[in-house]
Amino acid sequence: MSRCEMWKKEDAKPEEVTGNSAIPVNSATSSSPATASTPSSSLATSSRAAACISQGIRIKGEVTGSEDLFVDGMVEGKLSLTTNSCLTVGPNGHVKADVLAREVIVRGKIEGKVTGLDKVQLWSTGHVTGEVQTDRLTIEDGALLRGRVEAGKQPNKAAEVKASAATASGSTSTTATATGKAAETASLSPGTAAN
Repeated sequence: MSRCEMWKKEDAKPEEVTGNSAIPVNSATSSSPATASTPSSSLATSSRAAACISQGIRIKGEVTGSEDLFVDGMVEGKLSLTTNSCLTVGPNGHVKADVLAREVIVRGKIEGKVTGLDKVQLWSTGHVTGEVQTDRLTIEDGALLRGRVEAGKQPNKAAEVKASAATASGSTSTTATATGKAAETASLSPGTAAN
């Protein structure tokens, strides 16, 4: 049995199914606090097995694909999965790349731009340095996020042009550094660096 298959069986929790409707394990309608879940316990699963870049494997260049991918090794360059795929960076994984996937789960380290078309989850062991763009962002206590974040529904092109014009006319933007441990967010003026 490969390390990836073992990981998938140990860590994955499928959605509960009742009748004809699927109720996610982390459903907001849950009445007891014991059933509320954190990113660690709400890993989405699919019917297909994830491709795996195991610990000890190092890839430089461009990685593209249409399958879910589990990275527990090292990837440098660019990592792009189709809009139906999930990227999981395992606890030993280190990605120095711009990343694009429907869902990105970070248990290890990512340095670069992270684009989660649906969501990005940072587990307590996760570290991200760079830009994060997603509709939904979950940060578990203990995770480290250093960089710029754009979370929420992405603006349409007309609103984007309007925002660019406002920035060009002298409006300022902010960059935030956040750590789950301290649960603090610091806003920085343009031109200052996050440490």
